[in-house]
Amino acid sequence: MDRRLFLKALTASACSAAAHPMMTTVTLAGSGGSAPLGDHRLVVVVLRGAMDGLDVVRPTGDALFAGYRPTLSPADGPDLTGYFSLNPLLSGLMPLWQAGQLGFVHATSTPYRDQRSHFDGQDILEAGTGLDVPDGAVRDGWLNRMLQAVPGLTAQTAFAIGTESAPVLYGPAPVSNWQPDLRLDLSSQSRLLLEHVYHDDPLFRDAAAEALMLTERLDRSAMESGMAGPKPDEGRLAEIDKLVDFAAARLREETRVAAFSLNGWDTHRNQAGGITAPLRRLERVVLRMAEQLGPQIWGKTVVLAMTEFGRTVAENGSKGTDHGTGGAMLMAGGALRGGRVLGAWPGLEEAALYDRRDLLPTTDVRAWAAWAMRGLYGFDRSLLETGIFPGLSMGDDPGLLI
Repeated sequence: MDRRLFLKALTASACSAAAHPMMTTVTLAGSGGSAPLGDHRLVVVVLRGAMDGLDVVRPTGDALFAGYRPTLSPADGPDLTGYFSLNPLLSGLMPLWQAGQLGFVHATSTPYRDQRSHFDGQDILEAGTGLDVPDGAVRDGWLNRMLQAVPGLTAQTAFAIGTESAPVLYGPAPVSNWQPDLRLDLSSQSRLLLEHVYHDDPLFRDAAAEALMLTERLDRSAMESGMAGPKPDEGRLAEIDKLVDFAAARLREETRVAAFSLNGWDTHRNQAGGITAPLRRLERVVLRMAEQLGPQIWGKTVVLAMTEFGRTVAENGSKGTDHGTGGAMLMAGGALRGGRVLGAWPGLEEAALYDRRDLLPTTDVRAWAAWAMRGLYGFDRSLLETGIFPGLSMGDDPGLLI
C-alpha cells in the first residue's frame, strides 16, 4: 500500500476515491479504433479484505462444516450442486446460475502463503506474480501486461479526478481512470482497522481522523438542514449503480476491459452481519452489469471477482473468521459456461486443511484468469504463463467459455 497515495486520497475534495483500497475506482481500457481485442469484454472486480469463500459457496453437504461453524453459514441458501449451496444474500443471482451465466471456483488462491497480510496479498493478486519472482521485479499489474501484448491499443479519455490506476491495470499500456465523488464512509470495523494500521504513524493517523471528522460534520449538517441523504448501505448501493452504469456505458462502446474494487470483506467479528453489505454490493454489481450491458454485449462478457486470500474454516470466538488461505472466486457473464462450482475440492477433514486451519488451495487463481483471457482474446499459452503471469502453470483447459 502506497501511503502517499492514501494521504492524497484522504485530503482530496470530498474525500474523493483515489488509491486507498477501501475506496472504489473504475479503470477502463479501450480497444482502439481497429478493435485489436475484438468484441469480447472482461471485467475484473477485486474483493478487498479477504472474502470468506466458505460463506459465499457453502459446502453444506459435508457434515463437518456445521461443526466448524456453529453460528455461521447455515444451510439456508439455494442449492447449487447438491453439495454446495449459495449464501442466501446472493439468491438474486440464481437466475444467472440457472442460465449458465454464473459460476464459482473453490479452494483457489494466489501463490501467497502464511503471512496473511492484506497489503501483501493484494499486491501479489494484482501483480499476478508467483513467489519465485524477485521482490520489486514486477511493477505493473497483470491486466496491464495483457494490454501491453496488444498492438494498436489506445486509452479512452480520463473522466474524473486523479490519474492513479487500479494496481491490476497499472503499467505502461494506456488506460484511463474515472472516479465518482465519495465521502469516507467506513463501517465501525473498517474504522478500527484504519486506526490499527496507522496508530504509530501520527501523520497518516491524523489525516485519517480529520477526513472522518469532516465526513461526520457534513452528515450532521445535512441532518440539521433536513437534507440527510440515504442510509449508508443505500448510499453505497447508489454509488455502485453509478460505478457500474459508467463502466457499462463505456463497455457498450469501444472499451473492452474494466477493473474496479469492492471493499469490506474483512470479517473478524460478527461475520453474519458484517458480510451482508458486501454481498449485496457484489450481487448488485453482477445484476446491474448484466442489465446495463444488455443481452448482446453481456453475451460477450466475462466478469471475474477475486480476493487476496480466503478465511479460516472454523469461526472464531467473536463469531467471525480470521485470515486464511484457500478462497473462492466468482465468475459471471453471457460468454461463460457457468452453472458449475469448479476446482478440485480438498475436503474439510483436519488433516486435509492447510496448516490444519485453512481451506487447502488446489488451484492458482491466476490460471482461471489466464484461461478466461485465452478464451476471450486468443492469447498464446506461453505468453500467459511467462509474460502476463510469470511462473504460472495453467494446467488443463477447464472450458470456461461457451
